[in-house]
Amino acid sequence: MSAAGPRPRPRPAPTTRTQVTLGRALPVLVMALVVAADLLTPESERVDRLLITAPALAAVTWSVRGTVVMGLVAMALRALLLVARGEPATDELLASEGLLLGITTASAWVSAVRTRYEQDLAEVTAVADVVQRVVLRPLPPRLGPVELHLLYVAAAAKARIGGDFYEAVQIPGAVRIMLGDVQGKGLGAVETASVLLGAFRSTAYDAPDLAALADRLDEGLARYAGWDPDSDAAERFATVVLVELPDGRGTARLLNCGHPAPLLQHGTDVTTVDVAEPSLPLNLAGLADSRHHVEEFPFGPGDRLLLYTDGVSETRDRDGIFYPLEERARRWVAAPSDRVPELLHQDLAAYGAGGLDDDVAALLVVRTDPAAAEPLPR
Repeated sequence: MSAAGPRPRPRPAPTTRTQVTLGRALPVLVMALVVAADLLTPESERVDRLLITAPALAAVTWSVRGTVVMGLVAMALRALLLVARGEPATDELLASEGLLLGITTASAWVSAVRTRYEQDLAEVTAVADVVQRVVLRPLPPRLGPVELHLLYVAAAAKARIGGDFYEAVQIPGAVRIMLGDVQGKGLGAVETASVLLGAFRSTAYDAPDLAALADRLDEGLARYAGWDPDSDAAERFATVVLVELPDGRGTARLLNCGHPAPLLQHGTDVTTVDVAEPSLPLNLAGLADSRHHVEEFPFGPGDRLLLYTDGVSETRDRDGIFYPLEERARRWVAAPSDRVPELLHQDLAAYGAGGLDDDVAALLVVRTDPAAAEPLPR
C-alpha cells in the first residue's frame, strides 16, 4: 500500500526467498544424503537408487544447464558407489546410468518448459505494470492546497488494476477529484474504468462545473459503446463521486452518482456527507430523468474528506457484519494523514473474513493551509 498511489509491486517476501533457496539446495542435499546413507548402510541396503530424484528435483528451480549438471553428477556418483561396493561394471551399471540419463533428459525438458513460462509471466507482469501506470497512474502527494493519500488494492491477488478507479487534476482555480467503482469484476470492469478515466482527463479541465463533468463522463461511455457495441463496457454501470475544491475558499463541492457517501472530518467530528438528490450511476442516466445536484459544504484548512468504494464499506466479518468505517474513522482523527490509508488497509484485512475479496480504493483528501500550498503540475 502506498499513501500516494497504487501499491507498488511487493518485493518477494523473506519466506518466498527462503523457499527458492531451499529448492535450489535440495538436489545437492539429496545427493549428499544418498551417498552418505549408501556408504553407512549394509551392502544389502541399496540406497544409491534414490539418486534418480536429484535431476527431477533440480528441474523445479534450476535452469536447463543446471538440471543437466545435476543429472551428470548423479550419474557419476552412482557409478562411483557401484565401484566402491566392489561390483563389476556390467549390465547393472549400464542400466542404472541409462535410467539416470533418461530421467536427466526428461528433467531438462521440464526445466526448459518451466523457464519459458516464467519468462512469459515476467513479460506479462511488465506489461501490467505499464498498463497500471497509464490507466491508474500514481497521484501526486499534493495538488495546490490539497493533500492526497491513497489506498488501492485490486481484488485479484496478482492483479495491478481492478474495477475501482481514481483521478485528480489541478485546474485554474480549483482541484477536481474523481473516485469510482465499476459494477462487476474482471477485464470488462477494467475496460469501463479506463474509458471513464480517459473521459475525465480530457474534460475535467474545461467542464464548467461538476454537473457538466458528470454528463461528459456519461457521454464518454455512450460514445465508447457506440464505437464498440459488443464491448462488455457497454453493459456496465459505474458509481462515481466527483469533488471540486476551489482555491482560496473554505468550501468543497460534491456530486454523487450512486456512490457511498464520503466521510468528513472537521476537528474531532466525523460525519457523513449525504447528498439531498444523488444522481444515478453513470451509464444508467437513460433509465430516468437525471438532474445532477451539487452539494456544497464547509471544508477549511485541516479538514479531511475520505472517499471510498464499497470494497471498504461492504467488507464483512465472520458474522456477516459490515465494516464499521465511520466508527473506525473516529479512532484515527489524530493520526497523521499519510498514515490513515495504511491504518485502514491493516484494519480491513484483519476485519474481513478470509481477507479482502473485492477491489478496495480509498482516498483521503486534506485541505492544507493555503500559505503552505505549492502548486504541482500534472
